Amino acid sequence: MRYLLSFMVLFVIAGCSVELDDLQTYTQSVKERTVPQIEPYPEFKTHPPFIYSASALRSPFEQPKTANTPMSKPRIENCYQPDFQRPKETLEQYGLDALVLSGNFEVKGDKWALITSNDGALHKAKVGSHLGLFYGKITQIDGDSITIEQSLPDGAGCWQRKTTTMTTASKVGE
Repeated sequence: MRYLLSFMVLFVIAGCSVELDDLQTYTQSVKERTVPQIEPYPEFKTHPPFIYSASALRSPFEQPKTANTPMSKPRIENCYQPDFQRPKETLEQYGLDALVLSGNFEVKGDKWALITSNDGALHKAKVGSHLGLFYGKITQIDGDSITIEQSLPDGAGCWQRKTTTMTTASKVGE
């Protein structure tokens, strides 16, 4: 039985010889028939030479020798400063251009504003709530608008108050 099984295995292995002659013949005939087509190089236009005539001037990569210092306002003492120690509220992480007044409502005489941020979150705020990046504070809530008082730096260490109105017709980015 063993001999018969060994003989069968040898017969099967001998029958599986690799014959690639026809494949090699076909490949060679395809290579002989194929003519490679190479595109010609494009012709480049010759431009007239440029003569650099600013060699006597300062190089644009060097700092100016007489750099004018920017004018700054003199520092004023005892001027208005916002409360930097106050804990920030949720709406103070958004700029006013990222907020939209969606509507308002009233509960037991308290007026509330519904404000949507640019990430889609809906927030509620009332008079005295803070919002915006410049220490904004809601001072008034009307039917279709809110009034916000912001504190903007003036460049001399002081802060100036500015009043802004946000309406329901405003869009994000305005």
